[in-house]
Amino acid sequence: MSQLALAVGSFAIGTAEFVSMGLLPEMAKATSVDIPTAGHYIAAYAFGVVVGAPIFAVLTAKLPRKTLIVGLLVFYALANILSAFSFNYTTLISSRFISGLPHGIFFGVASIAVSSMVPLAERPKAIGNVMLGLTIATVIGAPAATFIGQVSSWSVAFIIVGVLALVSVILVSIYLPHSSMSASSSPLAELGALKQKQVWLMLAVVSIGSGGLFAVFSYIKNILMFESGYILQQVPFIMPLLGCGMVAGNIIGPKISAKLGLMRTIFFTMAFSTCIYVIFYFLCQARLSAAFGCFLVGLSFASMPSIQTRIMDVAANAQTLAGALIQSAFNLANAIGARAGGYVLILGFGYADTAILAALLTLGGLLIFYYSWHLEKRDLACLNEA
Repeated sequence: MSQLALAVGSFAIGTAEFVSMGLLPEMAKATSVDIPTAGHYIAAYAFGVVVGAPIFAVLTAKLPRKTLIVGLLVFYALANILSAFSFNYTTLISSRFISGLPHGIFFGVASIAVSSMVPLAERPKAIGNVMLGLTIATVIGAPAATFIGQVSSWSVAFIIVGVLALVSVILVSIYLPHSSMSASSSPLAELGALKQKQVWLMLAVVSIGSGGLFAVFSYIKNILMFESGYILQQVPFIMPLLGCGMVAGNIIGPKISAKLGLMRTIFFTMAFSTCIYVIFYFLCQARLSAAFGCFLVGLSFASMPSIQTRIMDVAANAQTLAGALIQSAFNLANAIGARAGGYVLILGFGYADTAILAALLTLGGLLIFYYSWHLEKRDLACLNEA
């Protein structure tokens, strides 16, 4: 039940993160700005995630996990409710930035909390169960909140997010066991993660490798319309298949880890993802195969629970900061993938070519991971010789 309680929190966070994209026109109209300017609301949230993760991880290093998680969820609920009552550009962009601040640290602390309650081999599964709420939000939460926001008011969508976060507060308060942070936890210990070469390498794996997902995801609507032949009214029924693939990947990835081990799972799932994007380049040329291709693209999320577990392993006494920085890296990947995809289009290539870019970005992340793995093997060999 503790994993379910935290999954409700991740569902609320995932819903808030993605609903802004669907309600951008309504938010632009309500605050009297154009669509490009309204895009700053999405960027402000992402910037809040990037900034908040390291700051919160360091400042809250000594707090008990349950107390910290409850506090973060209450903060998140209030920040999103504040967004619902922000009716000009300045207040809304400020409230979206504030809403993003607890995003990364929540997933970092939640991952540590559930990992501490299961055997080592089951950690990816436990982390995957928490992240399941985030992936389900792409299929159910964000589309439902978008629809409600369109037929009533965009403000209602953010109030719903706030209520969901408060529901998670109640569930966490009831079902998550009390546990103190490690005696070695401190702001300086958390900052120690930044001295670990392996932590930086894993952050690079996510920043570059996950950029592949966003290189396609950012332009999936245009791919389906201009490459696959779907009309605008059909696109909303196809796009959720990508979210379904993310849910499936989030479930399958930990199962693979239980069989192959952490490092092999990351390697093979990233290699598989590289191949998926190449396959999607061909599948997106026809309507039926494009729908299946969307599901396959979502499967690329299968590596994330294992990557989250890996960075906790290499962070030593700075697991909270390292786990939170993964979310910063994931948002950086969003920016890298979307921007790189834009350059592909500027250069005159088609929307389908973003899939080839995605394959190259994922391959880049895979090569960084292989280098990380090689360094670890080398260091272990030197240690054994000594």
